[in-house]
Amino acid sequence: MSVEPPIRPSNIPILNILGDKVALGPQHRDLLPLYQKWVNDFEVTRTLDIGLKPITLEFEESWYNRATTSERDATFVIYERATLRPIGSTGLHQIDQFDRTAEFGIMIGEKDAWGKGYGTETARLMLEYGFTGLGLHNIMLRAYSYNERGIRAYQRAGFREFGRRRQAQRLGGQAYDVVFM
Repeated sequence: MSVEPPIRPSNIPILNILGDKVALGPQHRDLLPLYQKWVNDFEVTRTLDIGLKPITLEFEESWYNRATTSERDATFVIYERATLRPIGSTGLHQIDQFDRTAEFGIMIGEKDAWGKGYGTETARLMLEYGFTGLGLHNIMLRAYSYNERGIRAYQRAGFREFGRRRQAQRLGGQAYDVVFM
């Protein structure tokens, strides 16, 4: 167990969106080693679309450069509000202002933050940001049917299932549905 230094005014992150349990702020390069740690934990990434493969720092830097310069993505660090500890990332991707659509994504990388309602609140905040802040009309997500905890969190946040792609995701030799919400 590591002890983190107390937060000083010089290292308080920028926060764009505040919730009760979480706060969202811009991605920043200093967190690249933490992002790389998260995406190399297969228990974390089994619910993501990046697959189960080792991720190099160079690959993560490439993702960071694309995500932070794209006009079609709005990505945020998820901070635990009480401590301002970074616990994950979230974003709206493939934002289309003409059609007013986007796709939602989330990763809670710190496993001790799972099951505390952070994902549900993050999804709610991102929906409010997308619909109210960006004026979107439709925000969708894709989840794998084995991600039951995530699907419940998405439903609590307001997402509703509208379709499935049967047995379109393989993990551990088994086929699972891709759930569209």
